[in-house]
Amino acid sequence: MSNAGNSTDQPPTVPYPIVPADTSARDLKLNRLVALKMVLAGGLLFACIFLQSRDAQAQPASDVWKAGVAKLVITPTENLWMAGYAARKKPAEGKAQELYAKALALEDASGKRVVLVTMDLIGITRSMREAVEKKVRDRHKLLPESLLLNASHTHCGPVVRSGGSVLYDLNAAQVKGIADYVAGLEEKLVDLVGDALKNLSPARLGYSHARAGFAMNRRLPTAKGYQNSPYPEGPVDHEVPVLRIDSADGKLRAVLFGYACHNTTLSFYEYCGDYAGYAQEYLEQAQPGTVALFLTGCGGDQNPYPRGTLENAKQHGRALANAVEAALLPKPRPVAGPVRSVLETVTLDFVPMSREELIKLKMSTTVADQKRAQHFLDQLDKTGKIHATYSYPIQAIQFGKDLTLVGLAGETVVDYSLRLKKELGGAGAAVWVAGYCNDVFGYVPTVRVLKEGGYEGGGAMRLTLLPGPFAPSVEERLVGKVNELTKRVRTANP
Repeated sequence: MSNAGNSTDQPPTVPYPIVPADTSARDLKLNRLVALKMVLAGGLLFACIFLQSRDAQAQPASDVWKAGVAKLVITPTENLWMAGYAARKKPAEGKAQELYAKALALEDASGKRVVLVTMDLIGITRSMREAVEKKVRDRHKLLPESLLLNASHTHCGPVVRSGGSVLYDLNAAQVKGIADYVAGLEEKLVDLVGDALKNLSPARLGYSHARAGFAMNRRLPTAKGYQNSPYPEGPVDHEVPVLRIDSADGKLRAVLFGYACHNTTLSFYEYCGDYAGYAQEYLEQAQPGTVALFLTGCGGDQNPYPRGTLENAKQHGRALANAVEAALLPKPRPVAGPVRSVLETVTLDFVPMSREELIKLKMSTTVADQKRAQHFLDQLDKTGKIHATYSYPIQAIQFGKDLTLVGLAGETVVDYSLRLKKELGGAGAAVWVAGYCNDVFGYVPTVRVLKEGGYEGGGAMRLTLLPGPFAPSVEERLVGKVNELTKRVRTANP
């Protein structure tokens, strides 16, 4: 995906035969029992872990928290143009599943608050982030650094770039429909944050993690370059981080979980949360009264396999939900306060574009290339230069000495998660790295991916109104800023 809703990510092709996933209550319970038996099948060690987990909720809290949760449906009421694939030729034709926005509000003993908002959407535009954070600050007195917005990156949701799309030649009515949806969505998100804050009540936090194996690297090296195809030898991050929120009486109120993988199982013309939507649905069915929130990881170069059918999406959702259930079994690591947060930007450079390159690009037969070339030629004529930098937002949230959450913008490739967890993990805190936070504008490669080229290495930039590709300095500048911010939140209030 690029440009928060514009992409040539390959649609899934012919699916592999699988056992259909059934969402009936009876089979849901059976599947859950099977998952638990698989986890416990390791013998006495796992049996002991289970016995510990049974009494985990009775353990004393290491700190005083308050937590509030809220959720609302954000499925468009109209059939808007759908995001995610350049091959889209028509608007939505219905829905297979509701799309949701969910909010988790947390307040420490000193009254410091953070709110995490997750959405079943392709992305978050910078203008959307700025509009929501301003209204949240005005209405709910929540500082920008205390608000994190994350998109699941489902490719079966609406376009959310309200000015239309560089990929699609939309008519005025279609562009207006998108703009109206986004304006209404912004108001809903502000109200959602308020509802979560109103619901604050005493809680305990615990961290655990498990693994799910359906994500696979999609950058296949070939004689013609890197292709978007399954690559079993490529880097992956199969970790499933889980933050559980229990009420004072020991009842599970919410579970926040993540995974580093594109939500690209599906490419049909119905609204759907894809595997992440089904994972949340299955968890909420299995844990009545609990709100499940999905926080997307650094899955820019990862796809779910197999892919192509609704049953594939349900199968992956079941696998991810089972991993979360497994993570809920052992006694969690208590997460104490205080909570500290910081949100700043770092300047990333693009490789300069020349007028000659733009004139050549304008001669392309694709609409995206023509629009992009004309955009930058106009910029050159007006200002004499092309703006060749990007102000990239990075967020860090620290929970006592127990958990560090890093929120990265854009479609970060998996290298960032693997590197940052390794570099930041020596301070004793668990490290959770999320992508698709606060501003989803395009792909963010590492130096390795830049050198290799291909779609994530710079090819996808042609689907945006940004120059590109990024300069080789992108990785060290990003990682350096993360290290700076995490050091600050781990030592003192920023």
